[in-house]
Amino acid sequence: MIVHNVLQGTSEWLALRAGIPTASDFDRIITKSGKPSTQAEKYMHKLLAERMMGRPVVEHVSYWMGRGNQMEAEAVSYYEQMRDLDTERVGFVTDDARTIGASPDRFVGVDGLLEIKVPAEHTHVGYLLKHAVDAEYYPQVQGQLWVTERAWADILSYHPEMPPALVRVERDEKFIGVLSAAVRAFAGALEDMAAQARTKGWLA
Repeated sequence: MIVHNVLQGTSEWLALRAGIPTASDFDRIITKSGKPSTQAEKYMHKLLAERMMGRPVVEHVSYWMGRGNQMEAEAVSYYEQMRDLDTERVGFVTDDARTIGASPDRFVGVDGLLEIKVPAEHTHVGYLLKHAVDAEYYPQVQGQLWVTERAWADILSYHPEMPPALVRVERDEKFIGVLSAAVRAFAGALEDMAAQARTKGWLA
């Protein structure tokens, strides 16, 4: 594991992420039920395109993604006060080969992670009622725990005008076994595709 000391959202952070599978998109490789995702081929083509261009693919930033970025610091402060602890900023974490990565929002102590979500109001209410904010993000969070070698993650769905929805997710070694095999196979296939692109002169 390598922890890269960069600020999330910067050009340095984007460059590290470009062209490799990252935890936020692991659900495009494997679903939360452990089955192969139908999006895997399209995702691989996107990552190869990033390698060919030498930069990340420009994707649409939704209103809620932008709002999440704006409110992250407030949500982190709320969590720290609620838990009476301090968290640590995380840049980008990769495996030793730098072929797989993850960007959790914060490290918590020596064993934990914090992942912040600032969703639409109706989505937040759904998390409150179902107490299942983790279900939608299971491949991402278990992927973060796998890459960062941590034991648990707190997922906080935050809205300043409503109660928080906070769920702790422990490592699921069975799921991580399936996920890690699928992601490593995907990363290997991506390297093979990149090698083919080099022989055609598409990739330096």
